[in-house]
Amino acid sequence: MCGMSETPPESSANPDFDAMTRDIAEVPAVEVIVTVAVNLMSAAAVKLGLTEEGEDHKDLDEARKLVHALAGLLDATATEISSFHAAPLRDGLKSLQLAFREASLVPDEPGQGPGEKYTGAVYG
Repeated sequence: MCGMSETPPESSANPDFDAMTRDIAEVPAVEVIVTVAVNLMSAAAVKLGLTEEGEDHKDLDEARKLVHALAGLLDATATEISSFHAAPLRDGLKSLQLAFREASLVPDEPGQGPGEKYTGAVYG
């Protein structure tokens, strides 16, 4: 074929894993942890119905899992990330826990809500 290289261009079906590995190798661990935490927070907010679409995506069972995972991540990395990064993440977690409590038709007992295994009981 005239003018075409033998190597096909990368597509979403065939990602360039070498480039991805090089990219991730340059990212500090703290940045990866914070990015994962923010993604968990965002997903939990959607599942709690806190977005513009609200009730369309509300799923408290899914939200519970996401909030619990976020709390576990923050607990496990508390000594690894600075308070500069940890403090706003903890505040966001508490806000999500309180939103979960408000959204629940039958609220969990104190200390039994999502993530409270790691944070202790959360009160408004």
